[in-house]
Amino acid sequence: MNRLDLASLGRSGRSPALDRKSLRTGVVHLGAGAFFRAHTAVYTEDAMLATGDTSWGISAVTGRSARVWEQLAPQDGLFSVTERGSGSGAARVVSSVTETLAGPRDPLAVVERIGDPGTRVVTLTVTEKGYRADPLTGRLDLGDPAVRADLDGAPPLTSVGQVARGLQLRMLRDAGPVSVVSCDNLSGNGDRLGALVADFADALPGSEGDRLRTWVGRSVSFPNTMVDRMVPATTPEDLDLVEGALGLRDEAAVIAEPFRQWVVEDRFAADRPRWESAGALFTDDVRPWEETKLRVLNAGHSLLAYLGLALGHRTIAECAADTAAAEAVHRLIHEEALPSLRLPGGLDGPAYAESVLARFANPALGHTTAKVAADGSQKIGPRLLPTVRAVLDGGGEPRWSALAVAAWMHHVATAGPRVEDPLAATLAGLLPDRRRAADVVPRLMGAGIFPGEVVADALFTGPVTHWYELIDAADTRALGKEIAL
Repeated sequence: MNRLDLASLGRSGRSPALDRKSLRTGVVHLGAGAFFRAHTAVYTEDAMLATGDTSWGISAVTGRSARVWEQLAPQDGLFSVTERGSGSGAARVVSSVTETLAGPRDPLAVVERIGDPGTRVVTLTVTEKGYRADPLTGRLDLGDPAVRADLDGAPPLTSVGQVARGLQLRMLRDAGPVSVVSCDNLSGNGDRLGALVADFADALPGSEGDRLRTWVGRSVSFPNTMVDRMVPATTPEDLDLVEGALGLRDEAAVIAEPFRQWVVEDRFAADRPRWESAGALFTDDVRPWEETKLRVLNAGHSLLAYLGLALGHRTIAECAADTAAAEAVHRLIHEEALPSLRLPGGLDGPAYAESVLARFANPALGHTTAKVAADGSQKIGPRLLPTVRAVLDGGGEPRWSALAVAAWMHHVATAGPRVEDPLAATLAGLLPDRRRAADVVPRLMGAGIFPGEVVADALFTGPVTHWYELIDAADTRALGKEIAL
């Protein structure tokens, strides 16, 4: 096997897009998964190519396992991005990663890199559960054993712990200001991350936390962002196809749709890459963009995933081709989400919604319902509950949001302890022996995900129970008729 790296790329007659000899590390990225490689790393490379400023190489840190380190490190940080769908281009080799750190194996190296004076930006794609926040309050979960270990002085393994300890090292070294940029699907993601770091500082003993919090308030910014690109899990078949196209084996290859978007709050504490040269949009207020994306695209994605699992569909595209499922998503977006949103200026809501539905239907991506359905306890809140609250506050019934919640509950009930979720054990412990709607719905309503005023409102819990009963009956014709009403 002729594996992709700098030497093999050169032997093939090609060279990296960036001059690796002039490339310096200025960014630390936590969570070097597929989305980072298809999104943030591409934007950063394109920004350096557009401006000629090669001081923004990325130190890519793996999260829960060292698997990505094992993929990237032998390849000198090189990897390919292959687009699939209308408007796609040839596979490109991305060269913006200067080093790869195995976070679980060497957490002190991560802290050291964040504390390095040459680092001016820290970015994160650690998924919703990576923040170790209570899903109901949004505050740092101080009862989490990993968080407690980080606070007690162990080499930090959580993302918030690594950021906080890295910032603490910068403070002690007088290493200068830095910007910490969350690129995860959370409303107000930068503000939330800043609050979590403050929670970590507050939990430190004595004056240690006071000093850190004061320095962070003076020297660190946490811009809010909205990111968008569909990046399915790479399969063994994908790796073979990429090898055929490149003539080199790329174990870190990623597949993505042609569409990509990044909206960034223009609030930085230090210099940054000129991402706007690569197509990013900088604005004073990201909230309308992020709320629209969360409550239209992400909420629709979740509904398709959970309904698709109940209907026996393996991929999102298969589900989007199902008349009943597609109708449910259309009505969620047009009847509940869009009417309750403050859209960004100049954005045509219905046109955006239709473009989202077209992206869901892209069969070339192979995005699986199981993958999109993972970690539902962390996704239900930001994606669906703002719409639920808005509809209830207007005196309406959030019928389609309730369908998404009911389908999630049915997935949890049928998967039991096998459900892929950070609260899997908690959810399994709540499930009754009988998995009927009347038994399951009240139990999962008490899982700490839904606020009390929503749980107490029959205009929400009634439809959730009704939809659960229909899904549990496994009568697809009856379910389709109900959706069409």
